[in-house]
Amino acid sequence: MATSAGWDSLCEKFRSAVSLSYVESKNDPETEPYRSKYAARELLEGVKQLLASEEAEGAPGDGQEGDGEAERLQAVREAVVEYELGANYTDTQECSAGEEHLVKCVKLLERHRLSRECVSLYIQAQNNLGILWSERGDIQAAQTYLESAEALYNQYMKENGSPPLDTNEHFMPQEEKLTDQERLKRFEKVCTHTLYYLAQVYQHLDLTEKAAQYCHTTLKRQLEYSGYSPVKWALNAATLSQYYLTKQCFMESRHCLAAATVIFAQAGQVLSVEDDETEQDQQDLQQRKAEIARCWIKYCLNLLQGARKLLEDNIGELDPDRQSELIAQRKTEEDEKEKGRKKAVLFGTSDLCDSILAMEDKVSCVFPLDFQEAREVFLVGQNYVSEAKEFFQVDGYVTDHIEIVQDHSALFKVLAFFEDDYERRCKMHKRRIDMLEPIFVGLNPQYFLLLRRQLQFELADTYYEMMDLKVAIGNRLEELDSHTIKKINSLAQLAIKYYELFLDSLRNPDKVFPETLEEDVLRPAMVAKFHIARLYGKLITSDGIKQLENMQTSLEYYTFLVEYCEKHTDAVPSIEIELELSKEMVVLLPTRMERLRAKLSSS
Repeated sequence: MATSAGWDSLCEKFRSAVSLSYVESKNDPETEPYRSKYAARELLEGVKQLLASEEAEGAPGDGQEGDGEAERLQAVREAVVEYELGANYTDTQECSAGEEHLVKCVKLLERHRLSRECVSLYIQAQNNLGILWSERGDIQAAQTYLESAEALYNQYMKENGSPPLDTNEHFMPQEEKLTDQERLKRFEKVCTHTLYYLAQVYQHLDLTEKAAQYCHTTLKRQLEYSGYSPVKWALNAATLSQYYLTKQCFMESRHCLAAATVIFAQAGQVLSVEDDETEQDQQDLQQRKAEIARCWIKYCLNLLQGARKLLEDNIGELDPDRQSELIAQRKTEEDEKEKGRKKAVLFGTSDLCDSILAMEDKVSCVFPLDFQEAREVFLVGQNYVSEAKEFFQVDGYVTDHIEIVQDHSALFKVLAFFEDDYERRCKMHKRRIDMLEPIFVGLNPQYFLLLRRQLQFELADTYYEMMDLKVAIGNRLEELDSHTIKKINSLAQLAIKYYELFLDSLRNPDKVFPETLEEDVLRPAMVAKFHIARLYGKLITSDGIKQLENMQTSLEYYTFLVEYCEKHTDAVPSIEIELELSKEMVVLLPTRMERLRAKLSSS
């Protein structure tokens, strides 16, 4: 029978192997990245042989065991070593050998998997097998292992529920055994890993709703059991918020972002007290903060755009009747708000939860229904624009900076929708011009073709909206004055200029416009043609000849759109409304032009 000294020596050898694998390996030189892992492997193989020997078979247990308990104890000890060997081999990129040891571990524990000595180790082995198969690209196999691990956790907690032994306790001296509280904490962490990996698997399988559910549960458990990195947790919560945005779940999205902001603040506190803080650490922290700010910008923008869709009529203006109807429903919505809150998976407890709720109170999660409410959301978004731009500056982060400016422009655009006063609305669009034009002018067309196209089209659209607003203002006057006429013409010409620049960017090196447009530019190109046609019709001139020239140019653009759709019938669904209006104008304009010619010839 084994001596106590022999068993103690075996346990010490196992603990040395664990230390080499998980502690000392972090300091291995780049020239020998697996030096400690290989040393740990030798020790583990030695432990495995000793366990199999006659001497180790009689190793002391935790008390007087019967035959069944002794068999279970021996199986779990062998399984622990197989698990560590499996993890070791996979860490050194020897996946087939790693799989072999992990499968042995599972087989050894199969009969005892629901016992408190074995359940945690069994689930960890299945987690590792799930990761291994996921990395091989077999997502279905990974799903099978991980779902089995989750089911076992649920079954154990339902049928037993007592804190199970941690893996390494099987080779610990009695006096070093863990408390039940620590055991439960570690077991819950194992389950959290299962749910985290399942979230990745469901994402790969395009089960996005299920993936989001598991991700949310994982984040909640990490907070509950204090097993998280503040920066990673905050970024994952901010990322999850963007999924909720796609589903119009603004309450859940806001909750994730508020939690991300609160938890991220912990990272700054940790970094500020560390002696070895580096400039790179600080820069990384600033970048992550800016990334979370960008998620807040998207939240505010989506909330405003969602409200616009609810409120706009068939010509894109605010519908007062619809607005009144929604305001009347608001009271009912407020009553339902608490029920909605209970449906959300709340993060944190006590003080942490209070901090998150305080952050949420800074911005609404219900659609704004008037200018004042919209402005409040806009100002929060604009504040985060400034925060994001502090890090993502144009010098070094050109694309990111421009995307943030475009979001800022979009915030102004949707806020303008809620503004009744046309002059003030014009000023908001002018703010968009002032932020977009300097960036466009500074972009090299050789390296930033797609960004330049986006800006060309947005600038054209903005000038187009301003022109329409000036026409609407002019229509309220008894007679158009020269200043208003000049302003309308100037805005129309600037819109034409940027639409033409956009269309020219689609030409080949020989300056020839494509016969067939790519799908991603089809609608923008057709809209540009349609708007140019309309803009030439809006130009105001007392010169009859010039008026005829403008009408002719307008007709040519309308005709292009009609003829293109006749040749490419697959383009019709993308441009139906504009096509119908173009067909009408192709018929009407020649008649109007004939009347004008007749009038000019008789005068």
